[in-house]
Amino acid sequence: MIELNAPDQKSVRLESATAGEALEKLGLRGGALAAMVNGKAVDLYRPLTESGSIEPIGPDSEEGLDILRHSAAHLMAQAVAEMYPGTRFGVGPAIRDGFYYDMEIPGGITEEDLPKIEKEMRRIAKRAIPVERREMSKEEALAYFREKDDPYKAEIISELEEEKVSLYFQGNYADLCRGPHVPNTSYVRHFKLLSVAGAYWRGDEKNIMLTRVYGTAFGNEEALEAYIRRMEEAKSRDHRRLGKELDLFSIQAEGPGFPFFHPRGMVILNGLMDFWRKEHTKRGYCEIRTPLILDRSLWIRSGHWDHYRENMYFTEIDEQPFAIKPMNCPGGMLVYKSQIRSYRDLPMRVAELGIVHRHERSGVLHGLMRVRCFTQDDAHLYCRPEQVKDEIIGIMDLCRYIYSDVFGFKYTMELSTRPENSMGSEEQWDIAESALKQALEESGAEYRLNPGDGAFYGPKIDFHLEDCIGRTWQCGTIQLDFQMPEKFDLTYIGADGKEHRPVMLHRTILGSLERFFGILIENFAGAFPYWIAPVQVRILPVSGDFVDYAKETAQKLRAKGIRVEIDERDEKLGKKIRDAQTQKIPYMAVVGEKEMQSGTIAPRERSRGDLGSMPLEEFLEVLAGEFNPLKS
Repeated sequence: MIELNAPDQKSVRLESATAGEALEKLGLRGGALAAMVNGKAVDLYRPLTESGSIEPIGPDSEEGLDILRHSAAHLMAQAVAEMYPGTRFGVGPAIRDGFYYDMEIPGGITEEDLPKIEKEMRRIAKRAIPVERREMSKEEALAYFREKDDPYKAEIISELEEEKVSLYFQGNYADLCRGPHVPNTSYVRHFKLLSVAGAYWRGDEKNIMLTRVYGTAFGNEEALEAYIRRMEEAKSRDHRRLGKELDLFSIQAEGPGFPFFHPRGMVILNGLMDFWRKEHTKRGYCEIRTPLILDRSLWIRSGHWDHYRENMYFTEIDEQPFAIKPMNCPGGMLVYKSQIRSYRDLPMRVAELGIVHRHERSGVLHGLMRVRCFTQDDAHLYCRPEQVKDEIIGIMDLCRYIYSDVFGFKYTMELSTRPENSMGSEEQWDIAESALKQALEESGAEYRLNPGDGAFYGPKIDFHLEDCIGRTWQCGTIQLDFQMPEKFDLTYIGADGKEHRPVMLHRTILGSLERFFGILIENFAGAFPYWIAPVQVRILPVSGDFVDYAKETAQKLRAKGIRVEIDERDEKLGKKIRDAQTQKIPYMAVVGEKEMQSGTIAPRERSRGDLGSMPLEEFLEVLAGEFNPLKS
């Protein structure tokens, strides 16, 4: 006899039952995809063997969406297997907002084939084919997939430590999977295949390139349609397309993953850096710059050689091994050690806009969002233990100002704890995690826990920005580190005249300037706020007769520090206005006979349109009223 308790305090005693039968007895079966039994997600047909808690997993919950999307990946794989005989299957997980499957498809497919695959998926879904879990020994599973001529599944199985594995069968299709899954294929109704890409098997460029098909699935049609609308909006905001159209940056074949910034793009980057420096100076930071290339011994001492080597680039100087820095921290340690520090010097807030290089596989490179060379807005804060909490709260306040007050982003925070490849003792990690948690709680900030996702040298708080179409981006981070001060023997002289070990905080706000630039392009759809726009005013002479007056006006605007250009083309005024709108210029200033005679201009704002004729001094007052954190 087992006793099962539901969240609403109902309970039921049963001789034997599956998870689905137990939910039905409790009146909770309706709409459930699976069940949560004693904190573990299980299939509805799984026999229950012990007492405890049970609750339904619905299609709109986070767990339910993962199950639904994983089942959709299996449904897609079954459709592909029937349409393209001989297909071999890699992995097909649920991911944020959807799923994908890596497959070796004879002859390959393109995005034009996706509607046909969707049609076959719908045909299979309507048949309500039961999805059945079967356990078998590792040897049996190997034999099964070898007989199916599927080397990828066989490779995965051969590396597993478990003696037993589970397979999920639906009709004549089977997949290696831990589950759980939906009870039958009819549960997967609201889905869409999105794109086709290439992906190396296991992410290794030495392996075969497989076809990766991305898709998504939701619990209802309304949610699916809303997601598709968001994706269409995202395409119109794609920073790679807008970067080209607005002449901001480019990625050249000669430098894959190494962005080239054009003059207009540099205006934005320099504006970000000027703003960053201004705010850090106000908050008591000093700025340093450390070398791009440093001796291998430094990276061995820092732990990067053991924990991060596969992401680094190397070179030789005078027949000695050197590494191009993937992070700024070790160089910062050497600056700290360059002289004796006193307790009176702490907290010491040291910032660096450091260029770093990291080896990213070609398959994951993506415009400015994933590059091999980027500028990290790092800071390292050296504190006495009793100063840590206040410093973390100070960083959180800076993040709030930049993210929310200046750029208008909503954001959430996430506390990530000790990972498997961590350095240091469990006691040190407990102290570090407790310090971050205490700072979060005393500040009143809401956060969620992300177990096991800390940096190898310490736990961290990550900041996730939400853009104007609901997407989230991880940007800033605060990492508390006891390891680097130990490894580099950092000390300060305390009030007692003895040496003490400082606590170190690693911190970024923008994260990567390049990536933040890409996020801004997509969030604003290229229509940057006035203060950071590459061109703030474009003067539009009605004809060539008024170019000289346009130049006089431009000269006066530039004298006030305003970024201005003149459209001298022999085009009609309407086209000049449309082109300025397309280029997302915040202000236009039309000049013709009337304006030249009266010494005025006729400004237009990109969203409000015509502002009416006015003297240049009045227009300067309008511009002075624009939000500009560089002057506040």
